Order: sequence, then structure tokens, then C-alpha cells
Amino acid sequence: MTRTDELRLISKVARLYYEHGLQQAEIGELLSLSQATVSRLIKRAHEEKIVRTSVTTPKGVYTELEEALVQIYGIKDAIVADSAIDDDDVVLRDIGAAAAFYLENSIRSGEVIGISSWSATLLAMVESMHSIPNLKQVKVVQILGGVGNPAAETYATRLVSRLAQLVHGETIFLPTPGVLGSGGTRKALLEDPFIQESMKYFDQVSLALVGIGEVKPSSLLATSGNVFTMDELAGLQQSGAVGDILVRFFSQEGQPINSALNERVVGMSLDQLKHVRRSIGIAGGKRKVEAIRGALHGKLINRLITDQFTAQKLINSR
Repeated sequence: MTRTDELRLISKVARLYYEHGLQQAEIGELLSLSQATVSRLIKRAHEEKIVRTSVTTPKGVYTELEEALVQIYGIKDAIVADSAIDDDDVVLRDIGAAAAFYLENSIRSGEVIGISSWSATLLAMVESMHSIPNLKQVKVVQILGGVGNPAAETYATRLVSRLAQLVHGETIFLPTPGVLGSGGTRKALLEDPFIQESMKYFDQVSLALVGIGEVKPSSLLATSGNVFTMDELAGLQQSGAVGDILVRFFSQEGQPINSALNERVVGMSLDQLKHVRRSIGIAGGKRKVEAIRGALHGKLINRLITDQFTAQKLINSR
């Protein structure tokens, strides 16, 4: 068989397989070839560049942005939601929906899910989620104190309870404010057996869901009774803080800001968060780019769910 004859046969087999949809056995019968020969010729079609595989990304899917985020920041995965406009309220809703879809397809039985109490994005996620059937022995752990003013406490309880309901899991509440008046009060509260029982689950969390905030608190957090004073926040900014996770502040390099204020927070520490197998930051919007970048630089999270506008800013200003 000449080279031209061989290429002609390879091309014929490739067209029958890829364009006409015939099975290898059918091609063998049609051309009087063994199935092993057909398989070999299909492989040769790739080697000879007769067949080239390409992936056409649908509109609204941002695979290249996701891959760039993973490569630039060294995280394990990124999910970029499609948002119609670069508006914080719209972005929040779309990120929440993308996070909901991710969880519906990735939570497994036996999971210990840690969730922050004070995040509008996380609430948007839970409100977009569908019930996940056939899950067993799942626990949902509140990893930041949620007791505050009555309206805010109801909000936090709703967030944690609703997620537990959706995954048919057991709820582990953290019955304390997220931010206390003094380190002494925190120390005394940590002696409470109910709080100790809740916090022991922090090191068992296999999936952590956290928002990422700027130094200035969101309207939700500002009304919760779980924030520092404006003077204290100004002091954090002077110390180089660009954002927070779980009311734990960090610099633009993602390094924790060491402050006495940390001694007033009841919740998972950043060091504990970094050791969670799947720690997912769910955040986006113009105001949060610097905070998200800091969290990524510090490896405080190993997965990110954001929107295409925020993703592009993170890539452009790495």
C-alpha cells in the first residue's frame, strides 16, 4: 500500500466514524477490515492530523477565565458565573446560582459542611439550591458565631438551617455572637460546653463555604451586631487589611492581620480554613476585587466561585 493509499483509507475510516456516526464494527463490515484495524486507523487519523479535536465553548461559559485563575493563583478550581451586567446586586444573584449548581453536583454523603453566617452571597446560593436526594450522614456546621440582634439572628439561623434541610443533614449551630465585646468575654464563653461541642467540628469540616468581604462591612453584617467599630476598622486599614473571611482580616498578600481584635471573634480561624480539603470562597463585585485577590494570594481558599467581570479584573491585576 502506497502512502497515498494508506492516507485515503485512514480518511475514509475517519469520515465514516466521525461524520457518519458508524460504529467500528460497522465500518469493519463495510470495508472488510477487522475491528482492530479500524481502531488502529482511527488512531492514525489523529496522528496524521486528519482528525483534530476542538472544543467550542458555548456563550456564557468562561472556561479560559477559569483556567487562567487556576494557573495564576494556584488554586484547585475556579467557577466563573455569567452575569449580564457588572452590578453588585446582579452579580451576587448569579454567583449564588452558580454556587448552588456546583454544590448540587459535588456534595457527597458523610460530608461535614462548614458555612459562614453572614454572607448575602451564601444566602443567594442557598435560595437557588434544590434538595439533593440520597445523601446520608451529612453535617452542616456554623463556623462563625451568629447571635446578634433578633432580625440578624433569624437570618443566620435561616441560612444554616436551610442548607441542612437541602442536604438532609444535621445542623450544628454555634450559639454565640460572632464578635464579642472583649477577649475576656470570649475566653469565658469558650468554657461553655455547648460552644465547645460546636467548635470541635471545625477541624472535621471537609467543605467550607465562605464569603469574602472588604474591610468596610456589608449592610447585612453592619446590622447584625457582629462588627467592630468604625475606629477599629480604620485601625485595621492602617495595618494593611484589605478584606476579611469569617471576620478574620488579612493583607493584600493574604497574611493575617495580627490584632487584639482577633481575640474577640468566635469562629473558625484562617489557619483552620486553609487546612479544609475544599475551602470555597464565593464572592464577586467591583468592591471586593482587592479582598478576593488577597485571599487567593494567601491561599486562604483553594477554590473560587465568582463572576466574569471580577475574574477578568483578578487576571488583569494579578
